[in-house]
Amino acid sequence: MIQLVAFLGNYGKKYEGNRHNVAWLFADSLSFADTLHWQKKFQGQYASSDSFGNHRVYFLKPETYMNLSGESIGQLARFYKIKPEEILVVHDELELPPGTISLKNGGGLGGHNGLRSTKAVLGTADFWRLRFGIGRPEHKDVAGFVLSDFTNDEKIILSQIFPAAGTLLEEILSGNAPSDPGKLLPEWNKKKLLPAT
Repeated sequence: MIQLVAFLGNYGKKYEGNRHNVAWLFADSLSFADTLHWQKKFQGQYASSDSFGNHRVYFLKPETYMNLSGESIGQLARFYKIKPEEILVVHDELELPPGTISLKNGGGLGGHNGLRSTKAVLGTADFWRLRFGIGRPEHKDVAGFVLSDFTNDEKIILSQIFPAAGTLLEEILSGNAPSDPGKLLPEWNKKKLLPAT
């Protein structure tokens, strides 16, 4: 079962609409977002909920900036004795086109610094990921691309896919056994919710 959902992003007003912050935008869109009471701790903001079956789920927005996300995740995980396989990290994914989301367990990091930091702190890459496709830029300035805001067309795509992604997250969290998220992998492996524009 998943006990911690970590939404990766960068803290600060100037980063709010960035592609790198899609996980935070997703967190704010969740149907149960208004029921979460965020507090500052673990170098970030965290909340918890008892609404997903017989276990408590913690939600975390690290405020260490993306490259040090693992420090915040590790602190909360150690405090509440949460294992890596009980952690779901939500993040942006360059290798998937906009309009696509993908559930994944372990595997490579795809050059994502937030994932790299998480692996370094947890000592393993065997944690769950929920990936939102943002596509690769035609130019080679990847850093500039992920730190730039979504276009208006991309914002429309996000508004259309967030509800389905939110339903998936609730389904993941309602599982009562460690293997439950795995049952969702065949359907949600690189699932194209909308055609890329």
